[in-house]
Amino acid sequence: MSKSSSASDSLNLRLYFAWIVAIISTLGSLYFSEIAGFEPCKLCWIQRIFMYPLAIILGIACFRNDRSISIYTLPLTMIGGIVSIIHYSEQKLGLFRGICQSGIPCSGEYINWFGFITIPFLALIAFVLITVTLMIDLVKARKSA
Repeated sequence: MSKSSSASDSLNLRLYFAWIVAIISTLGSLYFSEIAGFEPCKLCWIQRIFMYPLAIILGIACFRNDRSISIYTLPLTMIGGIVSIIHYSEQKLGLFRGICQSGIPCSGEYINWFGFITIPFLALIAFVLITVTLMIDLVKARKSA
C-alpha cells in the first residue's frame, strides 16, 4: 500500500468517526425529547440547530470522500460547542440566567449522571470530538497537499 493511499484511508476513517458522533448525538437528542419526554429548552434547540445538519453534511462528505468539508463544518461545531458551554455553565454555575426567561428553564437537569454529566455536557463532548477530529483532518490534508 502506498503512503498516499494509507493517508487517504485514515482521513476517511476520521471523517466517518465525526459522522458517527453526529448521528449518535442527533439520535440521542431525539430519544431524550421524543421517547423520554424531556422538553428541550431554548439552548437545547440552538445546540440541535448546529448538530442536526452535521449528521447530514458529514454523511454526504463521507460518501463523496470530501476532504474540504472541515472548512464548512468547523464553524457549526465551534458555535455549537460554545452554546453547550454556556448552557452547562448555566446549569452547574448559575451563569447566564437571563437566556431562558420563559418556557422550559435552561438550568433544569433532566439527567445528572455521576453528578456532572448532563445533556448539554453530552452535546459539548460531541461537538469537541467532531471539532478535534475535523481539525486533525484539516491539518493532515494541508500537510499532504
